[in-house]
Amino acid sequence: MKLIQILRVAVIPVLTVLSLLSASNKVLADYLTSQGSGGNYRYELWSTDDNSGYYLKIWLNEASPKSDAYSTTRTFPSTREALIDFDCNYAERSLPECPR
Repeated sequence: MKLIQILRVAVIPVLTVLSLLSASNKVLADYLTSQGSGGNYRYELWSTDDNSGYYLKIWLNEASPKSDAYSTTRTFPSTREALIDFDCNYAERSLPECPR
């Protein structure tokens, strides 16, 4: 009987806490920050789960919203840099930041 009481009081709470801690790490995921379009393309701007970077998922305008992305960019340190990349390379805008 004492063994069952020890399990209830000590082991089960410890296992519960450990499982909650490990589950919280698995829940982290990238999240959608914004959406937009330009030229023949549309994009979703995503943030990494720790907010250390941003990347774009890009589709042709006529592509189904449920289709896989046409392209996924590298990770940028800021939303500004990610959107400049989209404007220069997909929307074909002439910005001072665009390479000539």
